[in-house]
Amino acid sequence: MDGVTTIGDRAERAPKEARQAKEAKQAKEAKQPKQDRSRATRQRLLEAAVSCLAEHGWAGSTVTVVAERAGVSRGAAQHHFPTREDLFTAAVEYVAEERSTALRALFPQGAADDRRAVISALVDLYTGPLFRAALHLWVAASNEDQLRPQVTELEARVGRETHRIAVDLLGADESRPGVRETVQGLLDMARGLGLANLLTDDEARRDRVVAQWAALLNEALL
Repeated sequence: MDGVTTIGDRAERAPKEARQAKEAKQAKEAKQPKQDRSRATRQRLLEAAVSCLAEHGWAGSTVTVVAERAGVSRGAAQHHFPTREDLFTAAVEYVAEERSTALRALFPQGAADDRRAVISALVDLYTGPLFRAALHLWVAASNEDQLRPQVTELEARVGRETHRIAVDLLGADESRPGVRETVQGLLDMARGLGLANLLTDDEARRDRVVAQWAALLNEALL
């Protein structure tokens, strides 16, 4: 029947169309400057590493698995990150920086009048894939001597930056006695909610806790 496309026709065309799409993508990437291609490859590896770590944990996240997910060769992955430890610590740091930038962007004017909104945004940092990935990395570091120094340093840097953001957005004056500890207590609470969220997503309970902390901070930071 002329002019009629059958299922068989489509099945025959599918591999060819997929191959053509892949070739077109490769041709487009080949036209990019070498430095841009390298940067794009690195970013894909970092994002793939965090996704793998969040989904499969440390044991199931190898350089090969990440490279396949990112669509690059193992050799290309190792060119950017010589060791598995380098790859995963860099990945968690990269996404943490992205989240910090996004958090500040929510409050472009700096300190917010609505402290509850700030607290809710801070809690969200600990209830997504990044926190799950970071948690797997921390647990692995507790048992891996080679990984522990890198993760300890990373956690300190990320912790300091998160604390700075919280102070800025809450308009907290840390020169006053007890304010620094109050802000740190808030972040410890947020981390605890993140741990609880790994098993059950109790949004209603989380909202009540956020509301209570907002009330406490409004008094403590007057």
